[in-house]
Amino acid sequence: MSLIREVFFEYGLPFEIAVEIERRMGLEGSTGDAADPGIGHSEAYAQSQVILEAPRYQCRLFRNNVGAFKDDAGGFVRYGLANESKTRNKRLKSSDLVGWRRRVITVDMIPPGGLLIGQAVLREIKEPGWYYTGDEHEEAQLRWLQLGLSDGCDAAFATGPGSFQP
Repeated sequence: MSLIREVFFEYGLPFEIAVEIERRMGLEGSTGDAADPGIGHSEAYAQSQVILEAPRYQCRLFRNNVGAFKDDAGGFVRYGLANESKTRNKRLKSSDLVGWRRRVITVDMIPPGGLLIGQAVLREIKEPGWYYTGDEHEEAQLRWLQLGLSDGCDAAFATGPGSFQP
């Protein structure tokens, strides 16, 4: 039994709603029949199709590569979201695709007491004392931040304590 179903059972909530939540989260997967156009294709195929479909829903998605390797000096390099350590990566696996959706919140969407949404936050970290010089690498980083800003993300460069300005 899924955690969702356990909670619904525990609180005596309608089972149909738990099933609908699971469906919307994609927990059902593919149908597995010939009518499903994805059957027989790879995960890479599915990923490319999701990336292509996302703009129809005003979403931008990007591949989040996660892994680790030894560099030339013998040091261990970890990369990808939520992969700061082997322990964290074992307990928390970040999504293959990460991005955001443009979402205009109108007055009629706000229930009594307010509305809580998740807003993507992007920070490009630089050493204290750093300043923007406009080299090719910094320009690419700035383009990423500007892209996020254009869709309502909280995005900026940061250089340590006191530089996080929401």
